[in-house]
Amino acid sequence: MQDARPEFVLDSEAKSPLAMDGTPTHPLPQPLESTDSDEDLMIAFSRGSADAFNELFSRYKQPLFGFFRRRLADPTYAEELSQETFLVVLRSSVRYQPRALFRTYLYAVGLKILRAHRRKAAFRGTFLYAAPAHQQPAAPNNTEEVTIVRHAIQQLRAIDREILLLREFEQLRYSEIADLLNLPVNTVRSRLFHARVSLRALLTAPIQKGPAVAAAKSEENT
Repeated sequence: MQDARPEFVLDSEAKSPLAMDGTPTHPLPQPLESTDSDEDLMIAFSRGSADAFNELFSRYKQPLFGFFRRRLADPTYAEELSQETFLVVLRSSVRYQPRALFRTYLYAVGLKILRAHRRKAAFRGTFLYAAPAHQQPAAPNNTEEVTIVRHAIQQLRAIDREILLLREFEQLRYSEIADLLNLPVNTVRSRLFHARVSLRALLTAPIQKGPAVAAAKSEENT
């Protein structure tokens, strides 16, 4: 995913608000440290630090692109939705409160944008006879084993598939997934267990024979 030149957007949209006498309403941004947490960076950005957002963008541009790429067939859509997510974060920064981890907040924004995209795609598919862009998530390559795993994941129930992807690919904790999907943590645990069992059954089905199955099973267990 190409850099979205966050400095340009920051200059036009992320100015620190001023009081009536013209003084900043927030403390002046402090120099960044490489060990600053995501939450500290987001707070610094809300106070006017463009460097803070640039650091967040650098940390999450590839993970966020991967989040959308695994759920959408077209990499162009994945890139567009990634940029749209960052723009939402930019515009809402003044209202940001560190009630949860920044990555939970970021993926929550991403999920809302993804759902809106899917609704639009479904509308186009219904009324304009265009194929929905989200039907087949992308695979990193066309090897047989990856294709088998991708096809098996697609056969899972939507909620199980989303929990599995958030846990195995985005590496979110159970509590983060629960917050994102508005589910109890125990439900997340049980649905993830069900997803893994179902995926294993799909990958070992008699119809799938040959060395590719073993490779796919190995990838699923990593």
